[in-house]
Amino acid sequence: MSRSGQIHVIGAGLAGLAAAVRLAAGGQRVIIHEAANQAGGRCRSYHDGTLGMAIDNGNHLVLSGNRATLDYLEVIGTRDRLVGPDAPEFAFVDLATGERWTLRLSEGLIPWWIFDAKRRVPGTKPLDYLSGARLLWAGADKTIAQTMHCGGTLYRRLWQPVLLAALNTDPAEASARLAGAVVRETLAAGGRACRPLIAYDGLTEAFIDPALRFVEGKAGAIRYGARLRALGFAEQRAESLDFGEQVEQLGADDAVVLAVPPWIAAGLVPDLTTPSEFRAIVNAHFAVAPPAGLPPMIGVINGTVEWIFAFRDRVSTTISGADRLLDAPREELAQTIWQEVAKVAGISGAMPRWQLIKERRATFAALPDENRKRPGAATSYANMVLAGDWTATGLPGTIEGAIRSGNRAADLVRDQLDQRDR
Repeated sequence: MSRSGQIHVIGAGLAGLAAAVRLAAGGQRVIIHEAANQAGGRCRSYHDGTLGMAIDNGNHLVLSGNRATLDYLEVIGTRDRLVGPDAPEFAFVDLATGERWTLRLSEGLIPWWIFDAKRRVPGTKPLDYLSGARLLWAGADKTIAQTMHCGGTLYRRLWQPVLLAALNTDPAEASARLAGAVVRETLAAGGRACRPLIAYDGLTEAFIDPALRFVEGKAGAIRYGARLRALGFAEQRAESLDFGEQVEQLGADDAVVLAVPPWIAAGLVPDLTTPSEFRAIVNAHFAVAPPAGLPPMIGVINGTVEWIFAFRDRVSTTISGADRLLDAPREELAQTIWQEVAKVAGISGAMPRWQLIKERRATFAALPDENRKRPGAATSYANMVLAGDWTATGLPGTIEGAIRSGNRAADLVRDQLDQRDR
């Protein structure tokens, strides 16, 4: 049943789209305002002229335990767009030694896999894995280095690459509390929560366009090129939305979901504290068909590259916590990455057409101090809530965190409407 009033969602990234989908599904009239000319934010696809093909602006992994993400895809009808192995398996290669192995987790809660030398990390013993359990009870002020030993074979070959990918911050200095949340929902939840899933047909096809169609099918709308310049407030309510050439006055039953990056939110909302330190991600894409036998995803130890993804028509790589590479010459960096890719994949010949994407502020820095700065979804304004992976989701800046934040924002808006209706 449709409610009175209109919900303005500012920002068409995953957090904003998750909020819009949840609200539209509940019968609320939604309009999405997006500053760019396309939706998706950091989770989208685009046609790259250099490569002559569609690529994702970043490589994003979903795990089978990411319930909010999978529920979101179920609602918009694209759950089948994420594909992966039937079992919780992760391939790795160590460039320094040439060793290759596949981590094969047990399906259930009991980690039988650590007792099988063929399934665990080479050079490790079962008791080594107890070190990660300390993260589950870490204090809010503790770093990972203050909680567990950041050294040794297991750390280098499992904890360091996995936690760096999840936190996008050097694990030694990162929040042990956030790392514990990741471990609790993945490894500690058993292999059924750890099956890797990837949008092989593109992020936009899986996450973005179907969500927009869903909202529009529920009488919602999206406006592109609508950059919010200022918010007007009166009597602890958001009163107006200033888009420059157009100022939208909010009615008594209207509400706002502010789903913009933290640095923009801080400039729009008085006295709002947000994370202010960020970490980069560098992605590389090569226009070459992956050779047969190359795993869909493989972790790289002792290399510049951290993860290699094999798509139908290209090979892509991801490097997290990549601030050190932001000023590296593009051609030299591409050559370094390609040499590692060619070695791992067994590809000979010259470097194919390539593209580098450097995201300077890909996520907030997952440090204890920065984590404390994350605000909740509720604000001091009765008709405005926040959404974004940088809000206090309890998770680092991930797809799952972004979608949970959008869900939470939508639920708060509905609660506010229900209270006004009573």
